[in-house]
Amino acid sequence: MKFNFKFFIAFALFSATCLGQSNSKYNPRVGLVLSGGGAKGLAHIGVLKVIDSLGVRVDYIGGTSMGAAVGGLYACGYSGKQLDSIFSGIDFDVLLVDKVPRPSRTFYERKNSEKYGLSLPIDNFKIKLPTSISRGQNLFNLFTKLTMDVNSISEFNRLPIPFFCTATDMETGSTILLEEGNLAEAILISSTLPSLFQPVERNGLLMMDGGISNNYPVEYLKNKNLDLIIGVNVEAGLLSKEEIKSISDIFTQINNFRTKKELLEKIQDTDIFIEPDVSNFSIISFNKGSKIIKQGQKSVEPFLADLINVAKSQSFVKKPKGIKPLDSIKFNRVDIIGNTKYTDSYIFGKLRFRRGDVVSFNDFSNGVNNLLATNNFDSFRYEFKPDKPQTYNLRGYIKETTNTALLKFGIHYDQVFKSSVLLNLTKKQLLLKNDVLSLDFILGDNSRFNFDYYIDKGFYWSIGFNLKYLSFQYDINPIFFDPIFSTQIDNRIPTEISDLTASFFVETLLTKDFSLKLGVTHRTLDITASNTSLASANYEIENTGFFKLNSNIKYDTFDDIFFPTTGLMFESDVDLYLSALNYDDFSQFFNITTNLSKAFSFKKNISFLIGLDSGFRIGNDNITSLNFGLGGYSHNSPNNYFNLFGYDFFSLSGNSFIKANFVADYEFIKRHHLNLSGNFSNIGNNIFLSGDWLKIPTYNGYALGYGLETLFGPIELKYHWSVKNKFNGFFINLGYWF
Repeated sequence: MKFNFKFFIAFALFSATCLGQSNSKYNPRVGLVLSGGGAKGLAHIGVLKVIDSLGVRVDYIGGTSMGAAVGGLYACGYSGKQLDSIFSGIDFDVLLVDKVPRPSRTFYERKNSEKYGLSLPIDNFKIKLPTSISRGQNLFNLFTKLTMDVNSISEFNRLPIPFFCTATDMETGSTILLEEGNLAEAILISSTLPSLFQPVERNGLLMMDGGISNNYPVEYLKNKNLDLIIGVNVEAGLLSKEEIKSISDIFTQINNFRTKKELLEKIQDTDIFIEPDVSNFSIISFNKGSKIIKQGQKSVEPFLADLINVAKSQSFVKKPKGIKPLDSIKFNRVDIIGNTKYTDSYIFGKLRFRRGDVVSFNDFSNGVNNLLATNNFDSFRYEFKPDKPQTYNLRGYIKETTNTALLKFGIHYDQVFKSSVLLNLTKKQLLLKNDVLSLDFILGDNSRFNFDYYIDKGFYWSIGFNLKYLSFQYDINPIFFDPIFSTQIDNRIPTEISDLTASFFVETLLTKDFSLKLGVTHRTLDITASNTSLASANYEIENTGFFKLNSNIKYDTFDDIFFPTTGLMFESDVDLYLSALNYDDFSQFFNITTNLSKAFSFKKNISFLIGLDSGFRIGNDNITSLNFGLGGYSHNSPNNYFNLFGYDFFSLSGNSFIKANFVADYEFIKRHHLNLSGNFSNIGNNIFLSGDWLKIPTYNGYALGYGLETLFGPIELKYHWSVKNKFNGFFINLGYWF
């Protein structure tokens, strides 16, 4: 179909002049083809902004990969300007991975996500590598939200602008033309970059990024009754000899030989060929989106006169109608298809909504991601069908995973437990369809283990059993545990603490962020000090088995447990100690602790945290080993110990305490934090009865720190000091706490 474009324009204008008495125009039909290119494909938006401003009517759009994403949304009715606003507001770090917002997870799943850095599936006793970094669920959620206005259209040639996109058959390598079905899913399939997203199975075919087999699908426009084709290509060209410096460069060049040859042939089917200069960007340069879009706008400049003539020759222009994405959804009916192992109630419990609920689209998306975060499902595709006014029927297509065993890893260093490596074996569906068994082996300077068995029933009462053992040694003044040492020892001495705890509990969600847990616990506590003045050998401070009833109530909306920027945390534990071995004068008592913390943001990268901790005992004052302790910094403090900057671990002790704290955090570079912390506390025996808790805080401390968010958890370095006791030092923590 290649012909002289200037001749075409001249002929069109001549025809319009000759037919002037009938006031008609030639009215050429224009097709648009957009190539793939990852982040470089954002240049398509810049081209569309110029096309809109000139008044060129596009009659058919074809695209692949990023070209499918931009072109598909443009075909729905979005303007180039709207697309610029949409893509500029996207956090691609969240979009391109299956990062589930913390508030959308269940409490059990939050604990797991804040513990392990890497998870690998096990199949037939063999460790497998994952097929991709992401399932692409966040991407599918976004496309679904943006295409809601046309979700009743299943034939893409009936969209406001007719559209098609392409995919690659992963069995044969051939190109697959996508022209009907679920538009959001079609765009997703065409955009599934290898290694980043997992392949999508549809209609018996396993498909991926259309750019693999055909990155410039102009040939599919040839039979669409078009007069003129505009093409935009952002595909990388051939590297110069100076740029070929590595094995990856060589393989890239070999692949480009084929694609460049194909492109040169396909240009012959393109009347206006636009090629933005995006050579300085990569396929993952999403953080430079605004610059890439500007390059797209700039690339149209040589063709402005031609495009103006095209607009003048068209009899009318289809103006983008300006779609407003849907903010909330009311469900009239919900059908889940494909689940055989897991019940609808279990799935609804993870999705966090029921039939008849009105749910914001963000909450719905978070619920979908929470469902997949269980790793019980490989994918969850869905479609909305309009029903009654302002209501939809939801049909969800779920694919249950065949892998029920996982091997997980973690690494950590802190100043109490020292270096640690975490190996975890998780087995799901061991006895029941919705149970999970988890076994942690923690190897290092202080070996530990943790065993969990949990039957997850969503909004109903879940059942769990936990067995954990920890042991560590630290230099402690024995007065921390027993006042008898106050006149005997002045210095810290090596003290070994070991704790074996077994508990059975039931747990339910009062709301999605509000949980109640009730349980019974047996705890064996052994504390031994070395070389005291009271004995020539080790002195056993505590060796007792305690039996208690315990309850926990928790409300948690923190967006991040380590660097929160928004949310509220309230947690209260009530422990009733019923009996203890080796105590002749034991009497029952309560230990009660409460934490209240609020996080909020002042600006985008500045946040504050204020909090209040307290604890007190009702009853027996003889069990000093179960007193509350203050000092140090940790997210995983053993026993009843709490953080206090300006003091070493295990410095202050009492059967009651109150502590206020604040944190100011500045994220000066993404994932890099500077923070200033302060805490103020009173601690002693019966301070709430004596009124001492109302006095000016006796103990205070401050800390200046740096934090870095990594795949294996936070890296933290804090310098802390106290004006009162003239103490200073460093706290160092590496990786998730376990």
